[in-house]
Amino acid sequence: MAQHPMKVVLLDLDGTLTKSDGGIIASVVKTFEELGRPVPDDAELHRFIGPAIIESLRRNHVPEDELDRAVTIYRSYYADRAVFDDPNEPGNKVPGRLVNVVFPGIREQLLKLRADGYYLALASCKPEYQCVPICEHFHLTELLDGIYGASRDNSRLDKDQVIRYCFDKIGFDAAAGDKAVMIGDRYTDIDGAHARNLDAIGCRWGYAPAGEMEEHGAYEIIEKPEQIEEAVNRYFQTH
Repeated sequence: MAQHPMKVVLLDLDGTLTKSDGGIIASVVKTFEELGRPVPDDAELHRFIGPAIIESLRRNHVPEDELDRAVTIYRSYYADRAVFDDPNEPGNKVPGRLVNVVFPGIREQLLKLRADGYYLALASCKPEYQCVPICEHFHLTELLDGIYGASRDNSRLDKDQVIRYCFDKIGFDAAAGDKAVMIGDRYTDIDGAHARNLDAIGCRWGYAPAGEMEEHGAYEIIEKPEQIEEAVNRYFQTH
């Protein structure tokens, strides 16, 4: 990548590119059942979408000495165990990661952004080994320039760590004029961007509770996927 200056669009996955709540929530429910712990209420289950799984488990009072087991259970349902109904192929059973659909309009927006010359980087708190097959399954890989996620061992966990990892991989250099903006739907995207001295464009179609993106200081909030290219162009025209 070392062609400068580059303009990078960092894209969250869950709640930004894909509607993934069904598979995440179903896997979380199975995890709490297997742990023998009370299943969180619906509002709390939706808060699992976005942050790292270990952070959400802690918030729901899973003890430290059970966290590793809980994460292992969750990942087995989410990544491997084909026990959930496939929303794209009725009658087919799939793991949680495939109980998932691409939001309408996303593919067209990614194609437009690439045609505009932006470097499109997926930047997710989901482990990278899970992001890659999801993007391949839904034919997003060919629309992105790179896929960057959390590490399997939790050493790279938060959004700002994922962004730094992405920048290291692509040779991002602000001193050479490189610029970037984050697009996502949760506080993790906004806070992670701010930690790397970036702005974040919020996505209203995702999973943020009311007021969250405003409270965390989103640069702009857009209402539907069809507005992504315009918002990105508007941002880079003034920065």
